[in-house]
Amino acid sequence: MRVAAVDLGSNSFHLIIAEVLPDGTFEPIIREKEMLRLGDLVGRHGRIPDEAAAAAAAVMRRFRQVADAAGTGEIAACATSALRRAANGAEVVDRIEAESGIPVEVISGVREAQLIFLAVRAGVVLEPAPALAFDLGGGSVEITVGDATGCKFAASENLGIGTLTARFVTTDPIDHDERRALEAHVADVLEPVARSVAALGPRLVIGSSGTLEDIARMVALRRGRDVPRSLNQFTFGRDEFARVRDDVLGATAAERARFDGLEARRVDLITAGVVFLDVAMEVFGFDEMTISEWALREGILLDVIDRHDPADWDTDPRAIRRASVEALARRCTWHEAHSRRVADLAVSLFDQTAALHGGDPVERELLDNAALLHDIGEHVSSQGHHRHGAYLVEHGQLRGFDPAEIQTLVAAVRWHRRGNPDAGTYPLVDVDQVRRLAAFLRIADGLDRGRTGTITGVDVTVGPSLVLLRVRATGDAELELWGARRKRELFERTFDRDLEIALRSGGA
Repeated sequence: MRVAAVDLGSNSFHLIIAEVLPDGTFEPIIREKEMLRLGDLVGRHGRIPDEAAAAAAAVMRRFRQVADAAGTGEIAACATSALRRAANGAEVVDRIEAESGIPVEVISGVREAQLIFLAVRAGVVLEPAPALAFDLGGGSVEITVGDATGCKFAASENLGIGTLTARFVTTDPIDHDERRALEAHVADVLEPVARSVAALGPRLVIGSSGTLEDIARMVALRRGRDVPRSLNQFTFGRDEFARVRDDVLGATAAERARFDGLEARRVDLITAGVVFLDVAMEVFGFDEMTISEWALREGILLDVIDRHDPADWDTDPRAIRRASVEALARRCTWHEAHSRRVADLAVSLFDQTAALHGGDPVERELLDNAALLHDIGEHVSSQGHHRHGAYLVEHGQLRGFDPAEIQTLVAAVRWHRRGNPDAGTYPLVDVDQVRRLAAFLRIADGLDRGRTGTITGVDVTVGPSLVLLRVRATGDAELELWGARRKRELFERTFDRDLEIALRSGGA
């Protein structure tokens, strides 16, 4: 089943069309965005001018055409702050519905916040919990607190960047008096919210929306490394943000237009965005923010799916990682039995050799997931499938992993067959960790060389100069022993031990 969700936001209208899978998860197949900046217009005029209303209706007609062409069975659309507050908001909604045929629900700020948190919870690992989340839109900011079990607090305040820009920013760059007035207003509104939030003890801060993503992208570019393709779960600190803030506040619009990472149509709005975040960090007392690329549109989609097929959400905050990996593997028509056997063998090797590497649980999880994905490149071609697989993982929209972890999975898949992992190809990874993962993957993959499940387990003894791997098998394991032995060179080099592989006496 295909479902579409439309977020009629105060800055932009967003469309997402997704394929809903039998287990209740979904995979996005189409995304569209049109930046209309209705919140800015409402902030300046109190209403939506006829020209802007016509543009909004035209965008929704186009979204309907895209959804119909994609074979979408249901479209859910929610309108937010700008259409809530505009004096003629009801008339504009009526026009949109009449011209596009899409029913539009105008939702409250609190409902908006709850739907956003639904998406954040499904897109980012909320660990440590509870998490404090900000969605900084054009007309309002939604503030939530929650954990893997759900949203515990939700608030919406009229502090969107369009609203703030219209009311406070007339100079370019912003002068001292306007900046102080803007900071004072934001602080006055946020301080009562911060007092309520403090009682819940948040331990992690999440940011969503295009403005906060632009700030994160500018931070990433200033780190002097390649910007990750996805900023989901990208974390930046207060000191890094402060440098971006100072650059933004000290520049004219013409100068900001040349800033790498800043969307062109947000050039005049970013001033209010950085001031908001600066004040929020002070008022709420946090020094780091992690980005969620999922926000209201994904929350609408999740809400629709939940109404169609109710299911209990897993309260494990890291469950989204495994679900995302398995969804990508299914899309690539994986050899499931082989991949799961390789994962089981690789993790068993990891656990039994903890004396060599420390047994870090996050590294163990990455190994397990890399093993599930190691052969998905065969979906493209068996020849060079390790390179195809790396590309599929990099572009697979995996949720819950930060950019460095994504690159680690990409690198492990890339080098699971042969070659020496190097530090230059994927700049965010720990190359020693990738070598360990690839070493385990190669041995485990070799132990299922025939993809018959002959090998049922391994027993490992770690000595000062030798690792002895005794294999349990249910039948002729000659091919599997050969497969593992020919893949042991990286293991021996990585752990500075010889590796001997033998059939356990008595077979299974």
